[in-house]
Amino acid sequence: MAAHVDMFELFFTSLLPRASPRLFCMATQQKNGHGTEEEVEKPEPSPAEKALMEEKSQLDEQLKDMTEKYKRALADTENLRTRSQKMIEDAKLYGIQSFCKDLLEVADILEKATESVPKEEVTSQNPHLKNLYDGLVMTEVQIQKVFTKHGLIKLNPDGQKFDPYEHEALFHAPVEGKEPGTVAIVTKVGYKLHGRTLRPALVGVAKAP
Repeated sequence: MAAHVDMFELFFTSLLPRASPRLFCMATQQKNGHGTEEEVEKPEPSPAEKALMEEKSQLDEQLKDMTEKYKRALADTENLRTRSQKMIEDAKLYGIQSFCKDLLEVADILEKATESVPKEEVTSQNPHLKNLYDGLVMTEVQIQKVFTKHGLIKLNPDGQKFDPYEHEALFHAPVEGKEPGTVAIVTKVGYKLHGRTLRPALVGVAKAP
């Protein structure tokens, strides 16, 4: 009986098809997700997709260009605002420049008037002249206070080094006791308005003999 069973199993096994090694290999590769055939190439984009891609590229370029223009316009606006603010500040500081120049002539006259009065005559024995002189001095002092209040400063550079931005040289001459290049004589004082020379001082400059 056992012999008949063995013969039957042998006969049945011989009827089964043998799986080739290639089939087993392909099955294993498919299971692992790796095929032997070349990967399928990506399909070419359609005309509509190409048109969209080209339009996107153009829009990107336009956006970049507009961004650059916006940045430049923003910088120009900031520069304009800064310049305008500076002009407003300068107008506030130097708007009285012409008026100050006119007042300088008055200050010069007062200074000349006080200098021309003989000091020996200014006594209690001559009350009228003394009162007039005292009034001129007080007026000169007061006008200088007003000048200082508004940023107008007198320049009297006697003995200072010559500065072409603040002084105007009328002549150069050897002067005993004065170093060459320094102001030896001041014929007319100058003035500065908020640090800017409004009127240069008229001077004589010492030079080497």
